[in-house]
Amino acid sequence: MSTPESQNPVASDPTTEDALSVSKSATKKAAKKAAKEAKKETPAAAAPSLAVDEQDPLASNYGEVPLVELQSKTAEDVSHWTEVGNLTNALENQSVLIRGRAQTIRAVGNKMSFVVVRERGFTVQCVVTVQLDTVSRQMVKYVAGLSRESIIDVEGVVSVPSVEIKGTTQQVEVQVRKLYCVSRAAVLPINIEDAARSDVEIEKALQAGETLVRVNQDTRLNNRVLDLRTPANQGIFRIQSQVGNIFRQFLISEGFFEIHSPKLIAGSSEGGAAVFKLNYKGQEACLAQSPQLHKQMAICGDFGRIFEIGPVFRAEDSFTHRHLCEFTGLDVEMEIKRHYSEVMDVVGPLFVAMFDSLNKNCAKELEAVARQYPFQPLKYLPETLRLTFEEGVQMLKEAGVEVDPFGDLNTENERKLGQLVLEKYGTEFYILHRYPLAVRPFYTMPCHDNPAYSNSFDVFIRGEEIISGAQRVHVPELLTERAQALGIDVKTISTYIDSFRYGAPPHGGFGVGLERVVMLFCGLNNIRKTSLFPRDPLRLAP
Repeated sequence: MSTPESQNPVASDPTTEDALSVSKSATKKAAKKAAKEAKKETPAAAAPSLAVDEQDPLASNYGEVPLVELQSKTAEDVSHWTEVGNLTNALENQSVLIRGRAQTIRAVGNKMSFVVVRERGFTVQCVVTVQLDTVSRQMVKYVAGLSRESIIDVEGVVSVPSVEIKGTTQQVEVQVRKLYCVSRAAVLPINIEDAARSDVEIEKALQAGETLVRVNQDTRLNNRVLDLRTPANQGIFRIQSQVGNIFRQFLISEGFFEIHSPKLIAGSSEGGAAVFKLNYKGQEACLAQSPQLHKQMAICGDFGRIFEIGPVFRAEDSFTHRHLCEFTGLDVEMEIKRHYSEVMDVVGPLFVAMFDSLNKNCAKELEAVARQYPFQPLKYLPETLRLTFEEGVQMLKEAGVEVDPFGDLNTENERKLGQLVLEKYGTEFYILHRYPLAVRPFYTMPCHDNPAYSNSFDVFIRGEEIISGAQRVHVPELLTERAQALGIDVKTISTYIDSFRYGAPPHGGFGVGLERVVMLFCGLNNIRKTSLFPRDPLRLAP
């Protein structure tokens, strides 16, 4: 870490020699003037620096890092930096250099300050104690005046205390020798500790007659950049990243490859009015409700087995806990030889592999999520359970729930069926297939033995639907008939229908929302917790 170039604000002023010969008050006046001029040159977003005592012989060991040092002035070897998460007993008595956020600062008299430094969810306690050759009282005072969440560089020696350190992830301390502020944080609209607090902790405090701050969801989302810094959110979005990775890796291992379809299309891809319409160079267009049409066209292009990970747009006025106007879709399409069960043969092993991998490789992240949002691990079978829609309806009827045998299941009935399946089969992950045709999209293939039903399926986690899939209609005449029956303007999807006129293999596929998978796997109560910057009917920022 380079030493701040000028702790004395007048050191580079041509009039410095003159200033030294005048009175002490004149020197202070000149220093203030120079600092004022320097402040004018600093970008508006930068916070003001704490003054460093000019008389402190150890002033070079602390202070604000000058802008010139932050402008990638020189290429330096970064191998000597240590991540906070890697600070362990094995580094005892070794000198380390770390960068992180000043999560909490606590002064103990005028000779000691404690700073908890956080980097990507890991925390370590740093101790600043007056030392003859390295740490002055002025430095202790400077550290005590830092603002929370400021980014700081700390150089020090690792020590292993004899007692457990509460409140940090790392069970070592750093005895600080040098400390520099890289970016000073302004006053926080919400505290990270408050945003990281669980409802259980808040309720216990209330029972004990204490009051703890509860940060509501809108406040969190309005200050999402701060909210994302909590350990639970660090875990959630690392888990989400792994879901995407496993999805991609598994499918590639099964002979699939990735495509990227357009999100600007001429007509509705799902039917209905829930589309975002826009003017496209004088033509009416909309944002794709799914990559459905184009991934089928890719199959007609002899791609065989494909998948896509990309944004999906739904203009529904849904204010539920599980709907968004924009989410990340995980989509699959594949040729089938004889039966749509071949698609389900991919779904089951894919998600079992995903769940196994998350439990094995994301244990720390899951633990971080559970500390703030307690949940029970998902129960699932090595071989995924499949039930027909008729069997599901029968289970509900036997439990006293009346269901339209040719209608869709509402949210309440889905949850009830999930409870019944868990009690009977011991799983919270299952497939329900052979849905009524009337509740499926126009491109869904009817059953060969009963046109009231379809070759389709949904997949459920903890009683909530996460996947819709089916065999597709690849016969252009039947496809046209189905589209017209659902009120879709055939002209707007003519290129899609025409793609099946040149020979199309039987095929099927499915789509799943990434955010919903993470929400349900982690037992969370709202999909906005698993969307980085959620878009719902009322939210377009940040």
